[in-house]
Amino acid sequence: MKYFYWVIAFFIIYYGQAQNCSYIFSGKVLDFHDGKAIEAATVYIKELNRFTVTNRDGDFKIDKLCTGEYTVIFTHIGCEDKEIKINLTSNLTQTVRLEHHIEDLNQISLTGKAPKQTRSGQETRISAETLESYSSLSLGDVLKEVSGVTSLNTGNTIVKPVINGMHSSRIIIMTNGVRLQDQEWGVEHAPNIDINNAGAVSVIKGSAALAFGGDAIGGVVNLKPFQFKKTDSIFGKTILSGQTNGRGGSLHTAITKTYQSGWYASLNGTLKNYGDFEAPDYVLSNTGMRSGALAFQTGYDTFEKGFDLSYNYIHNNIGILRASHIGNINDLVNSINSQQPLVINPFTRDINSPRQDVDHHLVKLSAFKRIKDFGKIMVQYDYQNNRRFEFDVRIGDNRNTPAVDLELKTHSVLAQVRKDINLDRIYTFGIMGRYQNNFANPDTGVRRLIPDYDKYDFGAFFTSEWKITNDFIIDAGLRYDFNRIDAQKFYRISRWNDLGYNEDFPEFVVNDTDFGTQMLTNPVFNYHNISAAIGLTYDLNDEHKLLTNLSMAMRPPNPAELFSEGLHHSAARIEIGDLRNDQETAYRWSGTYNYQNNQTNVVVEAFYNYINNYIVIEPTGTEQTIRGAFPVWQYRQTNAQLFGIDLSVTHEISERFSFSNKSSFIKGYETNNNRPLIDIPAVRTINSIEFNKTEWNNFSTALTSEYVFRQNEFPDNNFEQFIASEDRFVLVDVSTPPAAYHLLNWKASMDFKLSEKSILNVNLSVNNLLNENYRDYLNRLRYFADDLGRNVMLQLKINY
Repeated sequence: MKYFYWVIAFFIIYYGQAQNCSYIFSGKVLDFHDGKAIEAATVYIKELNRFTVTNRDGDFKIDKLCTGEYTVIFTHIGCEDKEIKINLTSNLTQTVRLEHHIEDLNQISLTGKAPKQTRSGQETRISAETLESYSSLSLGDVLKEVSGVTSLNTGNTIVKPVINGMHSSRIIIMTNGVRLQDQEWGVEHAPNIDINNAGAVSVIKGSAALAFGGDAIGGVVNLKPFQFKKTDSIFGKTILSGQTNGRGGSLHTAITKTYQSGWYASLNGTLKNYGDFEAPDYVLSNTGMRSGALAFQTGYDTFEKGFDLSYNYIHNNIGILRASHIGNINDLVNSINSQQPLVINPFTRDINSPRQDVDHHLVKLSAFKRIKDFGKIMVQYDYQNNRRFEFDVRIGDNRNTPAVDLELKTHSVLAQVRKDINLDRIYTFGIMGRYQNNFANPDTGVRRLIPDYDKYDFGAFFTSEWKITNDFIIDAGLRYDFNRIDAQKFYRISRWNDLGYNEDFPEFVVNDTDFGTQMLTNPVFNYHNISAAIGLTYDLNDEHKLLTNLSMAMRPPNPAELFSEGLHHSAARIEIGDLRNDQETAYRWSGTYNYQNNQTNVVVEAFYNYINNYIVIEPTGTEQTIRGAFPVWQYRQTNAQLFGIDLSVTHEISERFSFSNKSSFIKGYETNNNRPLIDIPAVRTINSIEFNKTEWNNFSTALTSEYVFRQNEFPDNNFEQFIASEDRFVLVDVSTPPAAYHLLNWKASMDFKLSEKSILNVNLSVNNLLNENYRDYLNRLRYFADDLGRNVMLQLKINY
């Protein structure tokens, strides 16, 4: 046996002497961004537990290394770690690049807020914590956290954001880098968004963010995804909510797996189920809602490269107040004159007609690559499919057939280059292409409101940002968009002639002889749009800051504004578009003053928006159908001006108490006759006082007062209608706004530690604490019923 040990010792000595352990690994560590040397970077060889640091020129050297494979990790404060593999068979020299400006590029704060999209635009960010408190509600509800943002409602479950008086097609909604395409032209079409999928939200007032689109004359709502940390971890959360009004609730759960290498995957889902909601004095029959959402995201993200693949699905089944579905003009008159709905049934969870049934699918694939000494290149493709059914109250064989059946398919591609080698001079260039197809099913048994069409979009934009001094920044942008819409639509010959289209658009007629009283047309429109913005930010000192922005934006008319011609069942009105509608051109100035110290933050925002060819839809009378007489709402163009002031104040009264105020004032008029515009939000002010005591399980409570003034400036669109059963004319008051109202809301929350990694947050809130009766001017159902009564909500959130 001893000879065996001698043999082993011989081989160890022989190969130990034969192995070369005199190799040197050396090189430089430079900034990936601008190529400058990085001093004091750590170079660590994992297998040998040896390290060194770079000198002022970025040089490093580790000697006396043996032949073999090693893992080398480069680290530096403020940089993303970089890991490489080396195989030493001789001396090796290598240059490694780290990004020394990663904090400047990302600007991700610890509160979960998204980085600003524009330096000089009026932008407000909503944190992930605030979004979680609205888990059971809608995007429109959470956006009312921002001063100057209200909502256009169809009841309480269909909520559209209104930014400085603008809504629908004048607002771009971005979700995870994708522009939402979901028939947003309808006033009763809520965005198909699950806010639980967003890590933060930015609201940009006006068209300052040209990278998203040039037609956002009202603003941009940007839902940012969650930022996944590069660490080996698995975590999740579950939010369970219940409420008394609607006697239902929601469940949201999410789980995420991340890796230090940069890989990640996330899966989350949301379910909502509510029965009939209630006003203070009665049930709002057929206002229940059922909703389900699913989202999956995976990808790879490092500083130098990455990709992201995501899929989002949402299904909404929404009941519409039964009393709002009028059969004729008599019902409308009786509803307006009545103090309560004409239809009140016992509470139920059933959702009957009228109702909406909507499915929305979104798939996105994006990738990026950073190029040393240059910047970042990004490409993206996304596909959306929106299927909308609107069910009318019908009898016979058609009772389960939708009155509106639309399918909207959208393909989009985007390429973007960001040159940021010098952070004092940043330039971004991008191009976009989009194809959209809308199919309106003819087998509904009713006249199609929106026709079949193909839509083609192309856009190119350039934005820049110049840091003149540490206190003075200028940003600017220019964008060109081309839009082409190619439609196939049947018109009634009598309507075509009455509107004068036979003289203005004879080239659109395809066949006017083979379809009886109808004619087939092929309207084709091309639009060329220019948008531009320039702004500056100036820090007077550490407490005072000024921002101003001047922009021009052009928005082509949407399909409803061009082609509507028939009964919009879920809106219970006849809508008439106009093929003569041209692009809107908006010229907007905005200015912001911000004061901030350790106790107080004040933001005052002012704006003036002049819009040439502003498209409005207003009631013009009634029209007889086989269902009876219905109000007619018609699109027209005018020149308009909107101006206003938004105020936001927070003040730390003491260590325990704080106060906040959000107020907004806006006016809108036609410029040629000073006639007030329709659907301009009333002046409102929201004041809140909050108490916090962290020693009591992070306890906090707040009482909020919301006062909405009566809208005293509105267009008089009232008309008289002959009621045959009464043999007289009656006034149909569709214009007069409701009275002012005041609401009190209360909330409280506490945290309970369940384990080292799990925390239970309990949140209790009461909206409309005093159960006040009120109607809001921007609620389309205000003619038929009061708004919601008292609502007690309990939310349980577990992080794990």
